[in-house]
Amino acid sequence: MRIKSVLSSLFAVAALSMGVAQAGPILVNGNFEQTTNGTNKQLASSPTTAANRTTLVGWTSSNGNDGGYNFVLDSSIITTNKSAIMLRSKNNGLASVTPTGNVFASDALYYPGVLSQTITGLTVGSSYLLSFDYAMGQQAGFNGANTDNFWQVGFGAFTQNTDMLSIANGGFSGWKTATMAFTASGISEVLTFLAKGTAPGAPPFMLLDNVSLESAVPEPATWTLLLAGFGLLGFLAYRRRAGQA
Repeated sequence: MRIKSVLSSLFAVAALSMGVAQAGPILVNGNFEQTTNGTNKQLASSPTTAANRTTLVGWTSSNGNDGGYNFVLDSSIITTNKSAIMLRSKNNGLASVTPTGNVFASDALYYPGVLSQTITGLTVGSSYLLSFDYAMGQQAGFNGANTDNFWQVGFGAFTQNTDMLSIANGGFSGWKTATMAFTASGISEVLTFLAKGTAPGAPPFMLLDNVSLESAVPEPATWTLLLAGFGLLGFLAYRRRAGQA
């Protein structure tokens, strides 16, 4: 068998193994498009038929008593009075850069609830990359600058914070992308998002969208396969040189 053929087969199998490994973590509804009772509403802590409340499929929103002051908002009307929470948009760029579809919104200073989802299919000791888009805007009808607002992100027993966002009165931070690495300590972990901040400006709404999770590196079995394959290649190369001699 030619070395080139062995190499091609090796990488094909390794790629397949890596693909299987990366299929492990299961995160659902990372774009918040799936709801149980419609969109553009405040979130409840459990499925409800109340006209003004809904839940996000796969996620739980709770401040210990109810869903907290958390919302799933329709970005196409988020700057209009049709929105459950209307954000200020005059000369701040919000209307031109808001993503399509739904976004999750939470007031860091007024009964914020923890948004959580249990992630399954993890490999203990493996690293995973979490990525998401986030921003901050101010509710219409209120004034005051807002500083030091951020998302506190939990993955099992570990937490990380996004960069702090600051806006002037009536401002909008623009959308940012965060990437965080976490190591799984169990086959399932609880992923959480909590809006945090101490700024007195009213009210600063933290926004979240496009949450995704994937394996950061190949699984240990994949590395073993690759190392064994390279050892085989070295042996074949040695045999070939010996034969030519």
